[in-house]
Amino acid sequence: MTLALLYPQLAPNLYDLALMMRADRVVLLDTETWSRKSRIHRTRIRTPQGTQWINIPVRTDDRDKPVRAVRIDHAEEWATPLLRSLTYNYRNSPYFDFYEPEIRADFEAAADFEFLMPFVLHVQERLLRFMEHPVHYDLAFGLEDYTSDPDELARRLGADRLWQEHDSRHYMRQAENATVLPGFRHPRYRQHFEGFEPWCGLFDLLFQFGPESFKITDRIRESA
Repeated sequence: MTLALLYPQLAPNLYDLALMMRADRVVLLDTETWSRKSRIHRTRIRTPQGTQWINIPVRTDDRDKPVRAVRIDHAEEWATPLLRSLTYNYRNSPYFDFYEPEIRADFEAAADFEFLMPFVLHVQERLLRFMEHPVHYDLAFGLEDYTSDPDELARRLGADRLWQEHDSRHYMRQAENATVLPGFRHPRYRQHFEGFEPWCGLFDLLFQFGPESFKITDRIRESA
């Protein structure tokens, strides 16, 4: 059995999506401490100069709490500049006008969410549904046998292979027995600015390919 361990993510990149698609079991680490370097509250988007991060602010007094206990900082108006960044950088993408109204409505509805994680999982689920790739996962909080030791967790859950979130060494405890996704090569695809920048979140692929995103995601599903 293959186990994939990830934090909840605002918009996974293609490596993390490949983990979710190919693992037998996915566990989201909602009991681990929030980190500003994680991607639960932010994602990378394409810009004319390369890439930038868009993010959701969290309350300062929650930054040492578990992911599931962190609250959105509604003291600042963050949804408008975040949506402005998406519009400025993706307005000329083929499918931007098709998906923008629903994505805008999702972020404008963030005011109804006190805690970060439920909102993030809502946005992630919507992105994956648009791309026709629903993902089934367990939350660490609900696992009777959960431990922060990834190697021990894999043993307890009966996994003989363990994958971890891409580039997570600065905020996720790294397993001694973790392996990289076999055969993974980040696919190159047509972006809306010259050149190609890997490791963007799924907004990038969705706005470019829309319902034809499967042409890219099928490549990461089948690579081995």
